[in-house]
Amino acid sequence: MSKFFLVNLIASIMLFSLPSQAEQKAQLGNYEVHYVAFNSTFIPAEVAKIYGLQRSRYNGLINITVLDSKSANKTPVAVNISGTARNLIGNQKNLEFKEIREGESIYYIAELRHSNEETFRFKLTIDDGKSQQLLEFQQKFYVD
Repeated sequence: MSKFFLVNLIASIMLFSLPSQAEQKAQLGNYEVHYVAFNSTFIPAEVAKIYGLQRSRYNGLINITVLDSKSANKTPVAVNISGTARNLIGNQKNLEFKEIREGESIYYIAELRHSNEETFRFKLTIDDGKSQQLLEFQQKFYVD
């Protein structure tokens, strides 16, 4: 398996499985933050096993990548990410992000149990040790 298999897989998911959505990124201070939430069944079983991710029709993944927008080639930045996902009736779940490094790429993945057509509002704090930035977005999950 290629060293950059998961990076390429997630990039493909972002490009091809979400055609109705615009690019999901936010400029937060000096950082360009890319984010995507999708069903864990998009990840092949072999990849899920390598990274300790649970594949299930009822399990979503949230992927965050933080890039230094001031650097010429937008270098990935190591940060701490914490946050919550709140559904529309107010039930809140704390998210635990795992840092994954592949070559020079750094990204953060959290798992989230969901029901069919359940919508979550995400509120994430991105902390680089010097300052904190807040990322908020919403995503509806489907059971496939």
